[in-house]
Amino acid sequence: MRIEHDPALLDRTAVYRLLTSTVVPRPIAWVSTVSADGVDNLAPHSFFTISSVTPPIVQFTSVGRKDSLRNVEETGQFVVNLATEPLMEQINETATDFPHDVSEFDAVGVEREPGVRVKAPRVAGSPVALECELHSTLLLGDSTVVFGRVVHIAVDEAVLDHDHPEVTRLRPLTRLGKDEWGTLGGIRDLSRVRYADRSPTN
Repeated sequence: MRIEHDPALLDRTAVYRLLTSTVVPRPIAWVSTVSADGVDNLAPHSFFTISSVTPPIVQFTSVGRKDSLRNVEETGQFVVNLATEPLMEQINETATDFPHDVSEFDAVGVEREPGVRVKAPRVAGSPVALECELHSTLLLGDSTVVFGRVVHIAVDEAVLDHDHPEVTRLRPLTRLGKDEWGTLGGIRDLSRVRYADRSPTN
C-alpha cells in the first residue's frame, strides 16, 4: 500500500526529504567561484545536470541565496569540478556555511589551479573541470537555477580511454537521501535498440 502525499499540505523539510531521497543518485557539481572582492568560494551542489550540448550548457541550482550564486551574479563565471570518491571528505567539508569572506579552498586545504578562460580557480585534484560563463538564471520559488555555457573543458589524461573519459577511472561521487553518498557501484552495458531493429512480437 502506498502512502499518498499532497505537497501543499507538507512543510518544506518533509517535501525536501521526499524529493532528495527519491531523485537519486544525483551527480554533484563542485562549483568554484570568485567574488567581486577576490575571495574564492567552493561548494557542492547536487541539483545539477546538462541542459544543452549545442551550445554546451550545464546547470546547477542554488537552494536559497548562497555564495556560489552571489559570486556568479557578480562575475558571470564559475567552474564545475567533477566530484570524485577520493575527494569525498573535502567535498563534504566545503558544504559548511563558512562566512562570505572565508575561502573554502583555504579553510579546507583544497589545492587550486588557475582557470584558462575564467577567473575562478579550478580544483587541482579533480580530474575534470568545466569552465563556464553565465548564460542565464531562473528563479523558481526558494531556488535559483544557474545556467552556464561551457567555454573550456580540462580533463586529466589519466582518466581517459583514448579520447573518452572512462567512468571507473573517474570514480564519480553522488548524493542520495539524508547524509548518504553514493559511489560508482556496478556497471552494465545495454545498447539502445532502434525501432527498425526491434524483433516482431506476437
